[in-house]
Amino acid sequence: MPKPTPIAKLIAWYDRHFLALIAIVLIIFIPLFPKLPLFDLLPGYIVRVRTEDFLIALAILVWFIQFFRGQIKLHPLITRLIGLYLIIGFLSCLSAMFITKTVPLEWLHVGKLYLHYLRRLEYFSLFFIFYSGIKTALHAKLLIYCLVGVMLGVAVYGYGQKYFYWPVYSTMNREFSKGWRLYLTEHARVPSTFGGHYDAAAFTLIAITIILAVCLLTPKLWLRLVSGVAFLGGLWLLILTASRTSFLGYLASLTVLMLFLAWIKSWWWALGRWLLVLGLSLSLMLTFGDLSQRFSQLLGLNRLKEKYAQLALAPKVPSPAGDLDLSVASLSDRPPQPYPRGLPADVYEDIPDKQLLIDADGRAQLIDIPRTYSENAYKYGLSAAIRLDALWPRAVAGFLRNPLLGSGYSTLTKESVGQFTEAESTDNDYLRSLGETGLLGFISFFGVILTILFLLLKALKQLQEPIFLAFVLGFTAASLGLLLNAFYIDVFEASKVATIYWALAGLSLAILSLSLADQRQPRPKS
Repeated sequence: MPKPTPIAKLIAWYDRHFLALIAIVLIIFIPLFPKLPLFDLLPGYIVRVRTEDFLIALAILVWFIQFFRGQIKLHPLITRLIGLYLIIGFLSCLSAMFITKTVPLEWLHVGKLYLHYLRRLEYFSLFFIFYSGIKTALHAKLLIYCLVGVMLGVAVYGYGQKYFYWPVYSTMNREFSKGWRLYLTEHARVPSTFGGHYDAAAFTLIAITIILAVCLLTPKLWLRLVSGVAFLGGLWLLILTASRTSFLGYLASLTVLMLFLAWIKSWWWALGRWLLVLGLSLSLMLTFGDLSQRFSQLLGLNRLKEKYAQLALAPKVPSPAGDLDLSVASLSDRPPQPYPRGLPADVYEDIPDKQLLIDADGRAQLIDIPRTYSENAYKYGLSAAIRLDALWPRAVAGFLRNPLLGSGYSTLTKESVGQFTEAESTDNDYLRSLGETGLLGFISFFGVILTILFLLLKALKQLQEPIFLAFVLGFTAASLGLLLNAFYIDVFEASKVATIYWALAGLSLAILSLSLADQRQPRPKS
């Protein structure tokens, strides 16, 4: 047999390792590098091209080269399901242009419509890159180690933002997304390297659930110590993001993970660790940041506290029974007490709205007008009120325009068909999916996720390597927590979260494929 030439060896190495190397770069770069813009795609729009887009484009190019060379493996079922969703998404775009006519036939509006469609293609591409690129157990282990290190890096940068004025690069509005260097104020929520605190919280939910599983199941002491530190750092960051839904999603993920571990280990083994981690999580939540206060606002505990504070501090009034405490006096005995509404509990500064005023001489002037708040803002906080009063009803209206295909991508925040909005948000991924792509898009998109989770659960017993078992258990539990988080945040449209999620989904099925292939290998006879 002839000896392979150096060129043949280089090509063999390239075929076996290059996509995995790109996957390692992506899993490090995407979460850690801030969302700094390079240039606009659409004038006046918040979505801009960033460095990670070029890296992903390079990875896609390499993937296609390998595909045409016959070096790519595909997961037949998931590939077909993703393809089905993309077909439905394209039909939804056509419907928005020609049937519901919710997208005007102007290049700016049509460009925004297809920009969001292409973003879905970009997110899904990470699944194929990671699934195809992971060809050895070492590749998979390196990626898991990288995830642990990335969580440490994200937590350290968040710590620097909170206490050492490290810069923040936000995409929470059009101006900030231009790449402004910002700094956190006292009550600001920590976004770390992400474009917003909600994105940071969703990523942290995924990462710390997986890392906790690795910490509990790995037999390697060094990995247990490092992953334990990464988990604590991520938990601290999750609390400092003050995202209620992400924290609830994390608690759900933690509980599901412990149920898996109870099935694998024993109920007493899992119960003790669940109580320990749960107690630690709740203690930290009550100790640091504004998260506990935001839960109190949502549950109405702040109003109860204010009510009893008023009773305790109110002046006493004379009554026929003597000096009777006001707290037990009848309502008719109480003098009227002025109680200004003030600000909602999650609003810390009264910043007025701006209005353009043109006087009789035609001179324009910006004037301040008092900002008003709805009843829901006072009951549940401004964050919840925006969803209840505006975002969710518009998504329902988009769904009703075409229940099968929705009203199209990027159409739910508009008040009129011809309006060009600078950003898109529904803050409920289920309503957004229904509103934009209808029942067909909703079923096909979430069907992909549920199918992946079903395949992972079905093959759990095939995973013999502890770190692989830990990763798959953690990813499955984290996915369920993220699905809970999706009731309040558009997590599957947030670029950093979505790309990482589909990358880890590809890694999970690649691990499953490697494990099954290893079991099919013939064992040497003893």
